[in-house]
Amino acid sequence: MEIVTVSKDFRVVLPKKVRDALGLVPGQRLMVVAQGDRIEFVVVPRVAEMKGIMKGIDSVVERDDDRL
Repeated sequence: MEIVTVSKDFRVVLPKKVRDALGLVPGQRLMVVAQGDRIEFVVVPRVAEMKGIMKGIDSVVERDDDRL
């Protein structure tokens, strides 16, 4: 577990161990989620990383007879 300090202008530096473990790079986007009394940072995947994630999904949808 790492401990960080919030600066006077509310900035937080992510420790190098955490950045390296998650493969974060400058400009990486993070979603900030407040959960009760804690804060979670969730990595927002780049569009290029999402290519093909739906590969093989069954896209057939049964429809009622009155629908085209």
